[in-house]
Amino acid sequence: MVSFDSDLSQRVIFGENSIEKLAESTVALGGSRVLIVTDPGIQEAGILKRAYSALNSENILRYVFTDVAPNPTTKHVEAAVQFAKVNAPIDLIIGLGGGSAMDCAKGTNFLLTNGGKMEDYWGTNKATQPMLPSIGIPTTIGTGSEAQSFALIAQEETHIKMACGDKKAQFDTVILDPTLTKTLPKSVAAATSIDAIAHAIESYVSTKRNVMSQMYSLHAWKLLDANFELALDAKNLKARGKMLFGAYLAGVAIENSMLGAAHACANPLTAKYGITHGIAVALMLPHVIRFNKMVVGESYNELFSVGNLADKVETLMQTGNLPNTLQDCSVQHSVRSTDVPTLAKEASVQWTAQFNPRPLDIHDFVRLYEQIF
Repeated sequence: MVSFDSDLSQRVIFGENSIEKLAESTVALGGSRVLIVTDPGIQEAGILKRAYSALNSENILRYVFTDVAPNPTTKHVEAAVQFAKVNAPIDLIIGLGGGSAMDCAKGTNFLLTNGGKMEDYWGTNKATQPMLPSIGIPTTIGTGSEAQSFALIAQEETHIKMACGDKKAQFDTVILDPTLTKTLPKSVAAATSIDAIAHAIESYVSTKRNVMSQMYSLHAWKLLDANFELALDAKNLKARGKMLFGAYLAGVAIENSMLGAAHACANPLTAKYGITHGIAVALMLPHVIRFNKMVVGESYNELFSVGNLADKVETLMQTGNLPNTLQDCSVQHSVRSTDVPTLAKEASVQWTAQFNPRPLDIHDFVRLYEQIF
């Protein structure tokens, strides 16, 4: 087990059974009455029980909100805030689970400390008051949310994802424990891992990339590429640990740069068809890489010099038994003519689209979507 400071504001604890450091980390941040934001699956998998056990060692009072769904909306955040107010005072927030739980935890922190609604924080640095200390504990091997200061929360009515960012919302401590991924099924491991790979690739060529972000992206890519297939086996905790760390590094890369068109296209797919985020990103990523190649081909070669990067991603998708068309996701080809223009319009206004290395217009988004039907 190792711990280190990833920058001046975040402490990372990494290693098998590092969840046992939760009480120590909570006390170090001044926590005594904590809100745990998680989902029912974490409770069913026995992971919440492990968090309880760790907190019991310091008699820390815990209040658990489990009503988080995939791709959390403003409804989930508002419900968590009300739950926290009923059990006030809360002095620390723990996000335990995948990206949805951790994003909801960050969103809860915004509203609990600064008031208003999530739309008030859409953008960057709009929180005027201090926020509660917080701890992020990922249980998948791909989110990267634990490293970032942004909460991705969808509007309940429109399902438009809002990126609400503030350095004060970033987790003060992150616990990366591969043993928490033991119950992660192969299909979920594949989907979350390919999302982490997309984070590494898109942040490496983002228009906001810099020497520091590319260092994180490159190292993340090497870890994720080398361990993707091995980590599909839940028994291989060594590989899952490397994926967990790679996903974290890719998250740090995003924090220091941004993403691109694959994520911009993925969000409307999730909103319209309910496709899991990682799978939606995977569907788009090879086509976006081929679209961008004319302007960042040399950078892609730095990531993968022995072949075509888009082909490599497709090979990884095949290894993980991930779909490569919308029909594989039970979306009928007959809706193509009506749905593609709407999807393209929605993708064009996604925040990450503006950071893609090759600018896109509405016709480019149409062509990208047509390739996955």
